[in-house]
Amino acid sequence: MSRLILTLLTMAALMNLSAPAADKKIVLIAGKPSHGPGEHEFRAGCLLLQKCLAGVPAVSVTVCDNGWPEEDAQLDGAAAVIVYADGGPGHPCFQGGHAQVIAKLASQGVGLGFMHYAVEVTKGQAAEKMWDWVGGCYEDHYSCNPMWAPDYQSFPAHPITRGVQPFSVKDEWYINMRWRPDTNGLAYILVAKPSDAVRDGPYVWPAGPYPHIQAAKGRPEVMMWACERPDGGRGFGWTGGHYHKNWGNDNHRKVVLNAILWAAKVDVPPNGVESSVTADDLARNLDQKTRR
Repeated sequence: MSRLILTLLTMAALMNLSAPAADKKIVLIAGKPSHGPGEHEFRAGCLLLQKCLAGVPAVSVTVCDNGWPEEDAQLDGAAAVIVYADGGPGHPCFQGGHAQVIAKLASQGVGLGFMHYAVEVTKGQAAEKMWDWVGGCYEDHYSCNPMWAPDYQSFPAHPITRGVQPFSVKDEWYINMRWRPDTNGLAYILVAKPSDAVRDGPYVWPAGPYPHIQAAKGRPEVMMWACERPDGGRGFGWTGGHYHKNWGNDNHRKVVLNAILWAAKVDVPPNGVESSVTADDLARNLDQKTRR
């Protein structure tokens, strides 16, 4: 009898060794329709990122649109949750009990990412949570949102920058983030120097200019950053993503795809995530909007 039990246990162990590991689950939360055609195309952008990550082994990507999953349980088991949506007072992670859901995921080491307007939250408790989750955020009337084309020429040694070559695209790249008091552990991924004219405005809204932004002329600014949290999780913020057409730029797209994998603790390939996007791809899944 003991020999039979030993045989069965050995067979079970071998079956477990040969069983494929479960895919890392990544959830992309796309915000509600916003702005004019080709702007803030959150759903189309998330579906495009999902398509670009489809060839990455051992990764499963789910897109939840309209600002939040239909059921909170859809976030269960996620290795990373990425939010691409409007922010400020209407931020989807700070409606109802959503902040508690995200905080619980963070405490479990789940990776978090916030893209474009989703890096902006209201001052106070929401900002402090963003500091905990990703290290920084956009603060109304402290940060600003000019429309400009940063020239990204060099990058730090970090998995998110693997394979990324110098690039520049015109977008609503936010500057002058509000960082957490202790910036140790933050990695500044996309850094460029705005011209004096960019600092002088106008900004997208409010138009500005702000004296404290003008006073910092000549200073480089951070448009993408990453952090490793004490809870074991990872986080990133990325301020681009206003214009949907910019997903057609290979390096602009690659740095975000790399960041999503990194946040989920998936090894980023040595040359970054390779993907291709066609004009037809960019035209798919756009929200039905009327021009403002």
